[in-house]
Amino acid sequence: MGNANVSNVTIRPEEAEFFSGLARDWWNPKGKMASLHQVNPVRMQFIRSAIDAHWGADEGIDSRSLKPLAGKSALDIGCGAGLVCEPLSRLGAEVTGVDASAENVSVAATHAEASGLDIRYMAGEVASLDIGQFDLVTCLEVIEHVADKRAFLKDVAARIAPGGLLIMSTPNRTAASRILLVGAAEAIGYVPKGTHHWSDFITPDEFADLLSEVGLEITQQRGIAYGIGKGLHLSDNDALNYILSARLKS
Repeated sequence: MGNANVSNVTIRPEEAEFFSGLARDWWNPKGKMASLHQVNPVRMQFIRSAIDAHWGADEGIDSRSLKPLAGKSALDIGCGAGLVCEPLSRLGAEVTGVDASAENVSVAATHAEASGLDIRYMAGEVASLDIGQFDLVTCLEVIEHVADKRAFLKDVAARIAPGGLLIMSTPNRTAASRILLVGAAEAIGYVPKGTHHWSDFITPDEFADLLSEVGLEITQQRGIAYGIGKGLHLSDNDALNYILSARLKS
């Protein structure tokens, strides 16, 4: 995403550089990106639920189907090394992953090939890439790293095909997230130092307003919480993190 014209750049170069430095360790479940490996099953649980809710009634997608995205295209924006692209591919989608970091994209492509998955990966700013529109667009833990959130969401919305589905997740801007996601998590090494900047977090109300401004409406929203004995799980408590689905306004 960093090679776009200045008017299209929404990802800060220092953010892309930071995550590029983590690329080689991305697929290590006990490495620096362990937190993403732990939250990914929770995110995929929500994604599967949102897919069934969005297309199930109209297209007869059975919630027991192993490939509910068969015949559909999916785009993961800010794909990192492919932690979401690969399960989307296994759900049957024709997947494209886009990331600001060429290093991430290289690692993602290598891992997908080794896993026998046909996934298209591209490095660049989503607004500058000629990739068309997609039935499903995912963008997880990305918007908190974006300088101009409104411009970025406009670019995201432009990638959603008519009748399509958007899924995004991000930390909430609360006292709890400042203490736990930034302070404690970095202090104990749960996430690499410098991962989060609390002032860039966005509240659910702010997010809903921005989505509305670019022509989208939220259809589902859940918190991602942590509980002793339960670990990370979908919850009504969105004080730390939340995930949502949205569609184009009719």
